[in-house]
Formats: sequence, structure tokens, C-alpha cells
Amino acid sequence: MDSLNVLVISPAFDRSAPRANEETLRQIGLVSPGIKVQDVSALVAAELQGETSVREKLDQLLAEVEVIYGLIMPRDLLTRAPRLKWVQMMSAGVDRLARSEVWKSQVLMTGVSGIHATPISEFVMLMMLMFAKRAPLFYKMKEKREWKRFPPTVLRSKTVGIVGLGSIGREVARLSRAFGMRVIATRRSAKRVGRARYVDLLLPAAQLKQLLAESDFVIIATPLTPETRGLIGEEGLRAMKPTAYIINIARGSIIDEGALLRALDGKWIAGAGLDVTATEPLPPDSRLWDFDNVILSPHISGGMEDYMKRATSLFCENLKRYLAGKRLLNLVNRQRGY
Repeated sequence: MDSLNVLVISPAFDRSAPRANEETLRQIGLVSPGIKVQDVSALVAAELQGETSVREKLDQLLAEVEVIYGLIMPRDLLTRAPRLKWVQMMSAGVDRLARSEVWKSQVLMTGVSGIHATPISEFVMLMMLMFAKRAPLFYKMKEKREWKRFPPTVLRSKTVGIVGLGSIGREVARLSRAFGMRVIATRRSAKRVGRARYVDLLLPAAQLKQLLAESDFVIIATPLTPETRGLIGEEGLRAMKPTAYIINIARGSIIDEGALLRALDGKWIAGAGLDVTATEPLPPDSRLWDFDNVILSPHISGGMEDYMKRATSLFCENLKRYLAGKRLLNLVNRQRGY
């Protein structure tokens, strides 16, 4: 059989040395002897940083590629990769492709949805506990060497509202129930009010305002699509209790940041936990840094020590399906946006 050319574009925390893990390349190569896998992480990173000297070599590799497994795509991808049939993202969300030429083409797109449920749901519980136990306050007191007792609270009997009951939302619901919390959620596919496993009240997406009004903690766990961009704006934030917190582990643009700043200024809500922001990295002059009742983390809630192994295992399963002509897992529905 003809070889299947696969290019890997792996991100790296060390931007000076982007490269795919050797185990990642080995996993992919073991799927079939007909697979030719190459790491182009450094080439793509160099080109995106303005190094024109790598373009010719990258062009040669893109001209032959059929499958790309990565996160950040090269510029002018379809023009340079006329044989491209499938892009497997290393992330669950595929919104990075939403405004690209790939989105408008016939190229198959898939993500790694499902592998993030455990780390992100744990991160949500961390943020809820930090707010309930007033962790930002005792960290601040430690810096000042102060010893002042204060009353924390508990999660038991509080209501958590989950916006988007996908794999992450379901795991947040399960953990929240273990803490004795009441769980309500919205789901895009829900047509009427009902219940679901670990969910006391399941609402159609159109009834989001009810969820916001009843929740002590609002968890944003929905994909970023044209439908959800700016979903939480001034009206939604004003609907929340002044004692409630909003936690976003999805995408920053789902919350209108201008409205969020007004909500924090006006004390419409008690605070916010943000693992994601509309602009990343968060600019040094952003006012979000200034609020004591805002917990910020640098888009790390989905991280875990074996992330690439899990993501690559899912990609390899999809590679087997691709070679066998079967339907791929996590195939993106362009109409839904995820």
C-alpha cells in the first residue's frame, strides 16, 4: 500500500524548542507499517515567528501530507497541503479552526474531547473550594504574616449550575454530588425540563437565565461556537446572585469580559474563577489582575502528566478507523461548531 504521510505539530511550553515527544511518534508509527510520521513542530513554530528560511522545507513536507495531528496550524494550509484529508487537533475544542480555510473545506476535523473530564472537573472543584474556604484571603494573609481567624463556608447544600453538560460537565456533576451539592445544568440537546444522571434539574439551553439565578456557582463548560460567543453578558451576570461565583474552564470569549468587569465593580456577583480569558496570555494591563475576588490560572485546567499519551492514544484509534474506512471519533459537526 502507499504510505500514509502524517505530520505532527506539537506545542511546547518551552517555545524555544518545540518538538514532539519521541513516544508520541512511536505510538503513531506502531499503528501501521504504512504510516510515515514526521515531526514538523520546530519548522511551524519558526515560520510563525517570522523565520522565512524554513518555508521551503516545510512546503515540501506539506505538499505530501494527508493527515495532520497538532494544535497550531501553518499559514495558508490548504494551498500548501493539497492532499490534506484530515486534521486531528490535540485539544478538545476546535475553535482555533473555526475561522480558517480548513473549516470551509471538505477536510475532516476531529478533537480529543473526553480526555479532559478528570483534570478539568478536579480543577473546577479546586476553584469552588478555594472560594468556599476563602483561600485567596489566607494566601494574602500569609504574604503579610497576619494571623486573623475568619469564617469559611461549605459546598454541601450549595447549588452548582453547569452550562454545557458534555463529558466535562457530567464529571463536574458527579463530583459535585459527592460533595452534597444540588446540581442543575443546561444541555443544547435538551428539549424539555428533566433530570439526568447526577443532575437534579436539566434545562434546555434557552432556560439559561433560570440556571444563573438559582446557582451559587456557575460553571462554564460549553464549547465556543458562534452561538455561545458572548453567551454570558450583562443580562446574565445581573441574573446571578450577589453571593454567587462564575467559573470558566471553557473559552474566555464565552463571557463578555467588559460585562464581567462591570459585574465585579458593581458587586453583582461575589467573584470569578478564570482558567481562560478572551485574550491569552492575559495582558499585564488587564483589570482582571486587580480584583482580590478573581482567581486566575493560565489555561492549565486540562493539564495532566500523561496528556500527550492519552491524546495520542485517541488519535491512534482514529488512525485505525481512518485506514479501515470507519467513522472517526469526535468528528466535528460544522453546523454545531464542535
